[in-house]
Amino acid sequence: MKLFWSSRSPFVRKVVMVAHETGLHDRVALIPLPIPSPVPCVELHRANPIAKLPTLIADDGTAIADSPVICEYLDHLGGGSLFPVPGPARWRALGRQALADGLMDQLLLWRAELRRAEACRSATLLATFAGRLDASLDRLEEQAAGGACGAGFDIGDLTVGVMLAYLDFRFAERGWRDGRPALAKFQDSFAARPSAIATAFAEN
Repeated sequence: MKLFWSSRSPFVRKVVMVAHETGLHDRVALIPLPIPSPVPCVELHRANPIAKLPTLIADDGTAIADSPVICEYLDHLGGGSLFPVPGPARWRALGRQALADGLMDQLLLWRAELRRAEACRSATLLATFAGRLDASLDRLEEQAAGGACGAGFDIGDLTVGVMLAYLDFRFAERGWRDGRPALAKFQDSFAARPSAIATAFAEN
């Protein structure tokens, strides 16, 4: 298998972590791409017309795009248990995955807005991003304090952990741990996992 990859993408890290958790990482060749790419990657465009990371090319040549889809494919292929069977546990896991994925989308948009000239930035948009982030982190703190996060380790836990690690990587000044002890404890446990250590964010 081949995975179009960047060490700075939270969605790519999520996929690579699943590959490690399921014991498939040695079967996945990483194809590094710069973000943004100055030159279009012909192979990526051929596999995925919107040329979005992550995109996986399976052993049979099938192109699989979007991190939730790739993660579930790898979990199934590796006989993992990150995706619970249909029922309450699955809906909780998928709900946390969706929340964390949505936050990562917003964090990328937030960074794009901050890269604009200061006079061109939207104060309203930046305030909206900050408000949504804080509200979502408070919700995750409630879940962690109630034992919903980290009771086992599923795709929701993994995605929340990647999102929080991305906050540390790109938005450390936000101090998200302040006032959220249960979520901070969850993240300490996440960061100690071998799959998290092996896939740490990097600028290169």
